[in-house]
Amino acid sequence: MEINYLAVLAATAVSFGLGGVWYSPALFGKAWMAETGITEESAASRNMVKVFGFAIIATLIIAFNLAAFLGPQSTLATGTFYGFLAGAGWVAMAFGINDLFEARSFRLFAINAGYHTVAFTLMGAIIGAWH
Repeated sequence: MEINYLAVLAATAVSFGLGGVWYSPALFGKAWMAETGITEESAASRNMVKVFGFAIIATLIIAFNLAAFLGPQSTLATGTFYGFLAGAGWVAMAFGINDLFEARSFRLFAINAGYHTVAFTLMGAIIGAWH
């Protein structure tokens, strides 16, 4: 199995950075907090080292798995396309199933599923293009 570990690290960094922007007050952070019931106070009381630590590890595992799935023959076009399909077709739909059974709002689904669709698309593009 040929994996470009620098591409995996770059894809991880871009995805994690996107999350920082996506869930910031400038984009969807306020709406996400309203939909989840998380407040500034409750967020401040959480162990953010643990939250961000596990999130970066999970993102790294996602990027590594996507690289293994795409394989060494991927290109910018195929990586972008299959990253999009993985984000929109697998991850977003899995969120959708859970959100339906948990009676979560469509707005929360759109925020979370949108992030993962864009993140997987970008990760696929980086991994596909960088050989």
